Amino acid sequence: MLTRRTTLGFFAGAALAASGGARAAEDKLERSDAEWRKLLTPDQYAVLRKEGTERAFTSPLLHEERKGVFTCAGCDLDLFSSTTKFDSGTGWPSFWAPLDKAVNEKEDRSYGMVRTAVACRRCDGHLGHVFNDGPKPTGLRYCMNGVALKFKTA
Repeated sequence: MLTRRTTLGFFAGAALAASGGARAAEDKLERSDAEWRKLLTPDQYAVLRKEGTERAFTSPLLHEERKGVFTCAGCDLDLFSSTTKFDSGTGWPSFWAPLDKAVNEKEDRSYGMVRTAVACRRCDGHLGHVFNDGPKPTGLRYCMNGVALKFKTA
């Protein structure tokens, strides 16, 4: 039965969906541990799902200089523009800013240090850490594990 209340509810829900208000919850990607193990290489799994770190200077993406976008290796979400990439000399791909609403950050107190861990907003895959010793304009260094990223040319 069509009533004024159901009609208004329909239009309110449509407006919310069109505005992207419901997008964050719908956009979240959750998989079981077994699914992640099947989808990722052992190295990707160790970093993205178990918060590991790849050895410095081993990622081919360290020297990637083409124009494009670095995406999450777990879910393909666009994370960093090539225009924000820089050579930090640390041995890991580094960026001075992520794309808008691409990553989440949380305090990491592992190994007796206090750092800020960076994760993919969509799949919560561990990407690396952010530090306050980067270049202008942000002064930040998003030090990412190359194995946690993929690259798409522009």
